[in-house]
Amino acid sequence: MTRYDAVEAASYRVAREISLTGLSSWRDVLTPYFLPGRAVLDLGAGTGLFVRAFAEWFPDVSVVAVEPSADMRAASGLPMLAGDACSVPVPDASVDVVWMSTVVHHVRDLAVCGVELRRVLRPGGVVVLRSLFRDRPDGIGLFRFFPEATRALSSFPSVDEVVSGLGFELDRLEAVPQVTALSLAEKASTVRWEADTLLRSLSAEEFARGRERLDAAALVESGPVVDHLDLLVLKTVGAV
Repeated sequence: MTRYDAVEAASYRVAREISLTGLSSWRDVLTPYFLPGRAVLDLGAGTGLFVRAFAEWFPDVSVVAVEPSADMRAASGLPMLAGDACSVPVPDASVDVVWMSTVVHHVRDLAVCGVELRRVLRPGGVVVLRSLFRDRPDGIGLFRFFPEATRALSSFPSVDEVVSGLGFELDRLEAVPQVTALSLAEKASTVRWEADTLLRSLSAEEFARGRERLDAAALVESGPVVDHLDLLVLKTVGAV
């Protein structure tokens, strides 16, 4: 999994974290899985956005956060375990839900990760992903201003590659809207090259041109910025 340094971790909090109000649609779609008494593993927890969200949305659920980057763990200010998707530091059959938000494209070996996920899940447990997939790119508004960033999608897995690579069965797939920013001007103020896998594929010149397009549009466009990421729910093979 990708490890962010201290500068990148600080930028990540500015550029990538969204208000809990903006993420409210995610609370709604996760409710059937985050039932009282369940244990959740937040795998690749980053700076802790969803750890904080789950504490507010689902107070009767216990959450264990795992993050490979020491700087991201420090930036979160939250208790997190060091580990990654191919070496998860939790006991066998100890969680009901594995949550992975914008993580799966960083996983270096999906098959090894899948073995680990099956190890840590209890019977009937599910893997719940919030992600962008190579074959479903249409929900990201930044591509309008940074069209060259779409080439970075070649390194992202497709839905089928994730399902088969992890060795699970598809249970649910849908695009979920989120209010990424209250305005395009607010979004423009938070864009950071170093904090986004897609933008990091750009040259300095490509990023500068995209910033110019974004800043110009922000001067004349109003209304919230709504993006869509996919909810992908996986169940173990043969589970009902």
